[in-house]
Amino acid sequence: MTPGGEAVPEGHLGPPARRIVWTVVRVVVSVTALVALYYLLPLDHSSTATTLTMLLVGLAGFVALVSVQVRSILHARHPGLRAAEAMAISIPFFLLLFSASYVALSVLSPGSFRGPLSHTEALYFTVTVFSTVGFGDITAKDDTARLVVTVQMLADLVVLGLAVKIFVGAVRRGRRRRTGSHAVEDGGERP
Repeated sequence: MTPGGEAVPEGHLGPPARRIVWTVVRVVVSVTALVALYYLLPLDHSSTATTLTMLLVGLAGFVALVSVQVRSILHARHPGLRAAEAMAISIPFFLLLFSASYVALSVLSPGSFRGPLSHTEALYFTVTVFSTVGFGDITAKDDTARLVVTVQMLADLVVLGLAVKIFVGAVRRGRRRRTGSHAVEDGGERP
């Protein structure tokens, strides 16, 4: 019911508090697991082939994750909430993937940065690149590191532009689908 006492169509109700809390719990558990895995992996003992494979497989995994999440948004009862959850899990996955690559690269080629990066330093560097802040306290010093950072910067633009657009589009399509299905269920015609 609206404040004026009018009935609100079911398709326009926001998610119940219980669903919001459950979504926040899933996001916190997922991100905590990703961060724990990142800190537990022996990234400073990787080979060049392992590091490159990790980055390429991770990027393919990111694309697959976004694809699965878009399908989930389209079929969600509350597509906006599902999209928020998708972004809250996808972005940390993406950032941790590049952070892991920087840790490994800094050990494989100590001249890549100012020396080997800890997990925390690599995460900090990744976030400063992602946010375009770039304080300059950690910088790529050789061509390999600069190429990887350039790939991250280009991927950042894709994530910030295309992925957000895809999720927002999925929310709109999911809402239209739900509105259309309610109209049919209520005996009305599909818009």
